Amino acid sequence: MLTISDKRLVIACGGTGGHLFPGIAVAEAWTRQGGEVLLLISEKQIDALATEGYDHLRFEKMPSIAMPGLFSVKMPGFLLAFLRSLGACRRLLRDFRADAVLGMGGFTSAAPLAAGRIAGLPTFIHESNAIPGKANRLNAVFSRAVLVGFAECAPLFGKGRPVEVVGTPLRPSLVNRPSREASLARFGLDPGKKTVMVMGGSQGARRVNELVAASLPRFAEAGIQVLHISGPGDYALVKPAYEACPAAGTLHDFCSEIQYAYAAADLAICRSGASTLTELAYYEIPSVLIPYPFAAEDHQTANARIFSVPGAAELWVQGALNEENFSGKILTLLNDDEKLAKMKGAASNLALPDASGRVCDVISAALV
Repeated sequence: MLTISDKRLVIACGGTGGHLFPGIAVAEAWTRQGGEVLLLISEKQIDALATEGYDHLRFEKMPSIAMPGLFSVKMPGFLLAFLRSLGACRRLLRDFRADAVLGMGGFTSAAPLAAGRIAGLPTFIHESNAIPGKANRLNAVFSRAVLVGFAECAPLFGKGRPVEVVGTPLRPSLVNRPSREASLARFGLDPGKKTVMVMGGSQGARRVNELVAASLPRFAEAGIQVLHISGPGDYALVKPAYEACPAAGTLHDFCSEIQYAYAAADLAICRSGASTLTELAYYEIPSVLIPYPFAAEDHQTANARIFSVPGAAELWVQGALNEENFSGKILTLLNDDEKLAKMKGAASNLALPDASGRVCDVISAALV
């Protein structure tokens, strides 16, 4: 790993946990090597929640707006907001005395990368998904090099600039895996029961939350316990189901110490964002992946296939699931110990735990 000494890196990473958590991971790796970091985040609630506990890092909020269609009536408003953000970013880069800019994806990264390019700084974009969205296709124009989480994504950026496969950075709090026993005790769960972890906190995961809530009585009857992270938006929706069936498990709106949830899980039910998949692989967790059907470019399905093809996960199409068949499918899988063991091994083979260091190496090499 190359040495970073007093180099100043700006990381644009707001908008979703899938951008923010890997950005924080890179920031931690950069500062451990003696560098300084400024993280640009959005004004969304998820950013406020996810940055709690990182008081040692510097965050700056900046407004962002998704790019509409080229001929949309919203395009003038987008362009005006972009120009304002660009001006603010140029001032931030100058005041921070930035040496390089890294964008973790989405339109929150566009203005900082453009400002970095105008300032003549090395600029980089990271794409964690198997298929880049329109934001990162635009961001790549402002970037010296493209860093990708999956090898399958690399050819999709064309041959206009270097593309390097580095993996998706794993947030530092997850590196040291707690024991299963301690993790179950933390949530008040029974060590004698199999535990299904549900991650319904991502954007657009309401249907996942609904299916699990409807399945609670059958799970409880089968002796299965659920550790359910619903997200703040769906907590009130799901809570009555847990109140009616307290033996089914425990419900949380948000989990700031997700490492304990992972360590407690025998099976995960979740969407298939790239950061989630990175974490599942590191913790060797078999999973049921239900891609968000309206994700840009259907990238979540492409992500899920990377895990389902080698057998680390099962890919279930949301439209084929309902309140009648969902619980039965989950219980069938949970009762197949041989299959779960094979899924666990396949997940382990997909792990790339040193992605943060790889990202830092690429950036620091450009500063030599």
